[in-house]
Amino acid sequence: MRVSLAVLFASALAMGAAPLLDTASALAQAPAAATHMPGGEPGTGKSPGMERPDAAAKAVGEGKISDSDIATAPVNEIERTTHHSVAVNGQTIAYDATAGTLTLRDDEGKPIASMFYVAYVADHAKGAARRPVTFFYNGGPGSSSMWLHMGSLGPMRVHTDSPAATHGAPFTLAPNEYTLLDKTDMVFLDAVGTGFSRPLGETKLSAFWGVDQDLDAFTRGIIRYITKTDRWNSPKYLFGESYGTTRTAGLTYMLQEKGVQLNGAIILSSILNYGIRQPGFDQIYSAYLPSYAAAAWYHNRIPNRPAELAPFLQQVRAYAEGPYAAALAKGQNLSPAEEDAVAQQLSAYTGLSVAYLKESNLRVDLQRFRKELLRDQRRTLGRYDSRFTGIDQDATSDAPETDPSDTGITGAFVAAFHSYLTDDLNFETRLDYRPTFYQSGTPWDWHHRAPGARGPQNDPDVALDLSAAMRENPHLQLYSLNGWYDMATPFFQTEYDLAHMELDPSLRSNLHFAYYPSGHMVYLNVEALKSLKADVARFYDATESGS
Repeated sequence: MRVSLAVLFASALAMGAAPLLDTASALAQAPAAATHMPGGEPGTGKSPGMERPDAAAKAVGEGKISDSDIATAPVNEIERTTHHSVAVNGQTIAYDATAGTLTLRDDEGKPIASMFYVAYVADHAKGAARRPVTFFYNGGPGSSSMWLHMGSLGPMRVHTDSPAATHGAPFTLAPNEYTLLDKTDMVFLDAVGTGFSRPLGETKLSAFWGVDQDLDAFTRGIIRYITKTDRWNSPKYLFGESYGTTRTAGLTYMLQEKGVQLNGAIILSSILNYGIRQPGFDQIYSAYLPSYAAAAWYHNRIPNRPAELAPFLQQVRAYAEGPYAAALAKGQNLSPAEEDAVAQQLSAYTGLSVAYLKESNLRVDLQRFRKELLRDQRRTLGRYDSRFTGIDQDATSDAPETDPSDTGITGAFVAAFHSYLTDDLNFETRLDYRPTFYQSGTPWDWHHRAPGARGPQNDPDVALDLSAAMRENPHLQLYSLNGWYDMATPFFQTEYDLAHMELDPSLRSNLHFAYYPSGHMVYLNVEALKSLKADVARFYDATESGS
């Protein structure tokens, strides 16, 4: 998220933050962000990070500020509940919106973190215990849940001009006729370190800043919520986006080990296996080919462009996993004739020249593709959504300067969310809300111990966790939602990962897929959001009973 420190500080002041808070922030160091974030969220690596506790303690010790001037997360759980209604399919749904915190405790009962959430609970003729509850979150890692919260299936939604850059303020935040509240209560959770979620006491961010550490925190947070609100016997679902899908796959197993049996999990724009992104592996190039073809099709860069996208991409998939994968596997032993044939076919699918493809050894990484496809027009492609185009100062460079699908929506989401917190949810705090938090100075720990593994993985493949959860709970259903124009988490790689879970034939029907003419944040396309809501609603109807 390209949000400056000044913008975030101004937002914090608007919410009642004390001016001295900036003094404490200025004392903090902001080292470079961890870079192992190929899935990511809008704003990867751009938001200022302030590890406040150590710097604030230093300032107190030097007498520069007093304890009462330091904004800290509450140890005691807080709730702010307001009452609203929204119209869905001609039906008015009354609901409570609760903005609050969950206190996470370690196994000895010590408070270790305060997790911020916003919950939407519909008024019920029957008890709430029988109504589904769904937990939503984005990823990063290092992102709050603001994106899903303000853009997708919540009862309020910010309007954007996607796939063009959104106009200036005032932005439009309005009731969402495509909310999922008619099917499930909804809880949006912020990962510790993001949003208003913070470590407590002497607990450091590193206790939550890693694959397994993060899974443990969300497991504790979800269990705390269902205990506090008496939702243990409710049908339960997870809904994660981007790295949030990595989290979801891991949580299906970890929650189950704690006795929390899920009815379903929904993964939007997925990244499940980080191992294939290591240098020297060719799978990533095959994975990206259908996404490149979709972008080329959208921007009309393909000779004899097919009328329909979906059948065209099915053809590209077959080539990617067949002749193209076989050619890449030969490496430098590929003959000149074979190289020429592959380059010709790749050119027909991607719109890139044969010469460029040969010079790239038939392997075009994402940054280069985003720069090359429309180079003759001095335009670049969006990473999160290749329908977006941007303009670079230097048209000769080999990588885009920015991601126009990120910068084109950031201001609208940040402004709308801050206004919503104050005007609708009546939530006030002296903490600053962190849409993203990447420059904490604490590197993300990518080690992960998958179920049954002899040791930790250096790069997680959480499809193994999901597979184990499904074998133990054969009723668990998975819905994979994908955008054709998502260049951050290519849909073909998701298909590959889910096809390599080694599921028993009796369980393979538990996997469900949907595709939309949109990008990473599918819901930015209103027509796609309409279809997504209808698809997910049917998923709930089919899985709520757990059958």
